[in-house]
Formats: sequence, structure tokens, C-alpha cells
Amino acid sequence: MRRRTNAGCSQYLGYIGRGRICGFAGPDHKSDWVIDIHTLGRNLNSAQQQDGLKRGLKNRHIQLIALGGAIGTGLFLGSASVLQAAGPSMILGYAIGGVIAFMIMRQLGEMVAQEPVAGSFSHFAYKYWGDFPGFLSGWNYWVLYVLVSMAELTAVGTYVHYWWPGVPTWVSALVCFAGINAINLANVKAYGETEFWFAIIKVVAVIGMILFGGYLLISGHGGPQASITNLWSHGGFFPHGFQGLFMMLAVIMFSFGGLELIGITAAEAADPQKSIPKAVNQVIYRILIFYICSLAVLLSLYPWNEVAAGGSPFVMIFSQIGSTLTANVLNVVVLTAALSVYNSGVYANSRMLYGLAEQGNAPRALMKVDRRGVPYMAIGLSALATFTCVIINYLIPAEALGLLMALVVAALVLNWALISLTHLKSRKAMVAAGGTLVFKSFWFPVSNWICLAFMALILVILAMTPGLSVSVWLVPVWLVVMWGGYVFKRRRAYAQGGAQVAGQ
Repeated sequence: MRRRTNAGCSQYLGYIGRGRICGFAGPDHKSDWVIDIHTLGRNLNSAQQQDGLKRGLKNRHIQLIALGGAIGTGLFLGSASVLQAAGPSMILGYAIGGVIAFMIMRQLGEMVAQEPVAGSFSHFAYKYWGDFPGFLSGWNYWVLYVLVSMAELTAVGTYVHYWWPGVPTWVSALVCFAGINAINLANVKAYGETEFWFAIIKVVAVIGMILFGGYLLISGHGGPQASITNLWSHGGFFPHGFQGLFMMLAVIMFSFGGLELIGITAAEAADPQKSIPKAVNQVIYRILIFYICSLAVLLSLYPWNEVAAGGSPFVMIFSQIGSTLTANVLNVVVLTAALSVYNSGVYANSRMLYGLAEQGNAPRALMKVDRRGVPYMAIGLSALATFTCVIINYLIPAEALGLLMALVVAALVLNWALISLTHLKSRKAMVAAGGTLVFKSFWFPVSNWICLAFMALILVILAMTPGLSVSVWLVPVWLVVMWGGYVFKRRRAYAQGGAQVAGQ
């Protein structure tokens, strides 16, 4: 760290070139400092351990959180609508979406491994791009995971209906809402252990389903209809043409939301430089096994056009081939998956709010933690926002999940685009500073532009889809709201700064 003599830095920390940050050194605002980015990362990490978040997540937690992060409602329930529209070609759709998701996770992983701090990609957007992108990225992610949490709680009601059709969805949502928030208010280790076992259940169940389904196919015990020819015998691999698959790409992307949770865990990971790259590299294998293999086996067991709509295809297919026990076990699994994603949502939202408060983009009160390092104020605000899910499920139970999924996809597209754009700027800054990258993304910068083009395509598909187009038209409205919030924050900060100077 070395001192600058000229005062010219912004009131807020921000990247100014060649890997350095400038900001006021003290409350008198009479001098400023230039700090090397790596020094800043170490200092922030140290400060977080002393007064804020605790590094309570072990390597096994990180790996299982990453492993189970994308196994949720998008795969188990969202795949139902994709199946009806695209048929067996949905397997190709998930492969395409998976490649895009993997490239974006490599881009995020490069930044996080280099500087594992609270706020994740919001911190990087703020640092390498500017105040407003950081503000937008952080708050957009918070809203995204509030919507994801609401969608998962809504899905819980659908799964419970398999056993008890008379239980209102809002009741199921309320019970799970209370239980998961209680876990997260304990400590980060409680979250890590809970998510570890949730992920174990999901992973073991999906692998078990693949093996059991393979056994039914090979042995003939799956019935006369069980055959790999089901992938092309009922209208072909593209029963509704390529358009059927094309129009479902937006819904497919909903399934991959949650992968970016890897970046959020960095500030509380014991050894992020090793655990984060390892977790990111496993993404492609997870997609291959848990999406491609599971769907291929599932669609081989039963004709896709005879699967009942309205529930999880994973449960329905095993139920229709007469394996009631397996269907009940899988319903437990899909219920666990929804709880798992909501559990991660509570964690991710509270940590993002903590990071926003640390940057000055949210009230400082959201940085308050208890003696166990739990950001209880951030958890409380996120819980309050998510609670509206119970109200939505009470008012419009039939339309709730579809509406929430559309809003999630629009917010996810915006967030992933911000990650990719921020990575473009961060790589250039790192190269200019002469630093050594701990972990590199693929095919820079071509992969960034491919991802950005795909995100734009998803917005076009959403705009063309009846019932989902409202989510696209809300994007510019949301950007205007964010800009208004940012301007208000800036004016308030300047007013407070002026009052402090006048008081001296």
C-alpha cells in the first residue's frame, strides 16, 4: 500500500487501472490511498473473519453445494413442460444450455479464484466496470434468488399434492419457509451441513435412478414399452420440429440457475483458491450425468407422449410403469431438491446483501452479524421479501409457478450477461496489471461473446412465448427502477458527506 498526495479518487472504491483501487483512507476524506488488488482481497478477507462472515465452509461443503446447486425444480418439474413441447429433443436442449452455463461458470470462477470476497460478481462488476453495474448486478441477483426461492417453495406444494392433494400449496410453502430460515439463522456450518446432506440425497437418488432405469431397460423388467427406441419412435427425435426445442430453451435455462452459487461461497470457503476451481470444473460432468444421462434413461423407459402432465416426469414415469415404491422415493427426492435450492437461496441472498452493504450499495445495517458470524439482518430482509410467495400461492395457486419461472429466467439472463461482460473487463485489467491468473476461463474472449449472444436469444424467445413475454417487458422497467435507486443512493451519500464536512 502506498500513499497518494493528490485528491482525486471517487468516494467509493473502484478500479482505476493496472490492477489498483483508489478510495478515501479515513473519515476525514482529506487523503486517499492506492491499493494493489491482491492486497485489497487479503485485507477484505481478514476483516471479514474478524468482524463479519466466518470461513465455516469446508471443501466437502463447497463441492457438494456445487454438485447439487443445479439439481432442483428446473430439472425435476420444469422438464415437464419442456417434454410436452420438445419431446426427446429436450436432451439436446439441456446439452446446449449446459455448455453455455459451463462457459459462464468458468468466467465467474476465474474472477472468484483470483479474489474470493463477499459480494462475488457484484463486487467484480463494481470494481472493474463501475458503480452502477455493481449496484445493478448485486440487487438483480438478490431479486433473482428471491424469485427462485419463491418458485421452489411453490414447487413444494406441487410435490406434496402427490401424497395429499387436499393440502393448499401456501400451507406447504409456509412450513418449509419457517424451517429453512431457522437453519440459516443458526450458523454457516449449519447451512453447509444441511446442504451437504440435501445434495447427497439428490446425487445418490439421481445416480440410483439412472442405474435402476438402466437395469429395467436391459433386463426387460421395465415392461414391453421400455426401449431406447422411445427416443425416436413416437414422432421422431424432434416430434414438433426444431421450433419445439427452440421455444423451450428459455425454460431449460431456468434449470441451470443456481450454478453461480459457487461464487457466493468463496468468502466463507476455507481454501477458495483450490476448492472453487475444482467445483467449477465439475460443472460439465454434473450436467452430463444429472441432465443428459438421467433424461435419456427416463425417456427410454416410457413413451414421452403418454407421460401425464402436471407433475414431475421423474415421478410420473416410474409410477406409470408400476414401480410405486420408486415413484414415492423419487417424490421425496424432488421435494428434498426444492428445499435444497431454497436453502441455498436463503444463504445466497443474505451474503449478496452483506456484500452490497459492504460496498455502500445497501444500508449498513445489513452488515450486522451475530457472534456466530450470521448476517441476521440480511437473512431477515430476504425472508420478508420471499414471504410474498405464500401470499401469491394463496391468491393464484394455479398460475404461481409459471409466472415465477418466467421472471426468474429474465433475471437470470441479465445476471449471467453481467457476469460475462464483467469478466471481459476483469481479464483486461488483470493482464494490464501484469498479474498471474490462478484459474483461467475457456476461449477468451470468444466464449464471452457466444454467451452474450445466447442470452440475447433467450430474451427473444421469452418475448415470443405467450404467458412469458411479460418478463421481458419488465426488464427495461426493472433497469429504470435500479437506476433510480442508484441515483438516490448517490445523492444521499453526497448529502451525508457534505453534512460531515460542514460539521467539522
